[in-house]
Amino acid sequence: MVLVGGEARRANGQEKYFFTYLGRTFIERLVDSLQQVVDEIILVARDPEQCKRFNSIEGVRCIADIRLRVGPVGGLHAGSLAAQGDLIFVSACDMPCIDPKVIAYLFDHIDNYDAVIPRWNPDMLEPLHAVYRRTALVKYLECHNSQSLREMVMNLSVRYIMVDELQLIDPELRTFTNINKLEDLEHINSPGLKPFTNQKNL
Repeated sequence: MVLVGGEARRANGQEKYFFTYLGRTFIERLVDSLQQVVDEIILVARDPEQCKRFNSIEGVRCIADIRLRVGPVGGLHAGSLAAQGDLIFVSACDMPCIDPKVIAYLFDHIDNYDAVIPRWNPDMLEPLHAVYRRTALVKYLECHNSQSLREMVMNLSVRYIMVDELQLIDPELRTFTNINKLEDLEHINSPGLKPFTNQKNL
C-alpha cells in the first residue's frame, strides 16, 4: 500500500510521487521495488480524480480515501479495507529508495504481532515504512476517529525492529530516504547519501 494523497505543502504543492531520481519517477521506482515482494499494490489517493493520474502505471490499483482530510490514518483505513491479503506493507509515496530485501525482512518477522515497525530509538519510529496485519488495522480504524499515528501504534501489538539490525541488509539505510522538499532532490544525487527519513516522534 502506497499513500499518495498528501497535500505536498513542503514541496511547494508539487506532487512528490512524480519527482524523478536516476531518470525514473518516485512512483515508478516504488512500484518496481514492491512488485518483487508483494502480491498486490494499492495506491491510496485523495479522491477519484487524483487516481486518474496513475492510469498509465501497470500492475497497480488506485482507490480513494473514504474518510477525507484526516492524513495518513485515512489512507490506512481505505487501503486496509481494499487489500486482499492479510499482511500489508505500507509506504509513503516520497521514498524512492525502498529496499525489497528490507520489506521481506519485515514480513518475515511479524510472527503473531499486529505490526512490524522499524525503530531508530524508543521515540522515533517508521510507521510509514512498516508491515501491518490487515485485520488488526481494520479492527482499530473502523472503531476510532483519531488522526494520530501514535495512538494507532499504541493500540496495536507491535514488534519493533531496530534500524541497526536492518543495516545488515541496507548498510546506508537508503530504504528510509524520504524527500519532503525540492532541495532534498539535490541531496539524494550527492555522494555519501544520508537518509532523509519518515521518522515519527511518537
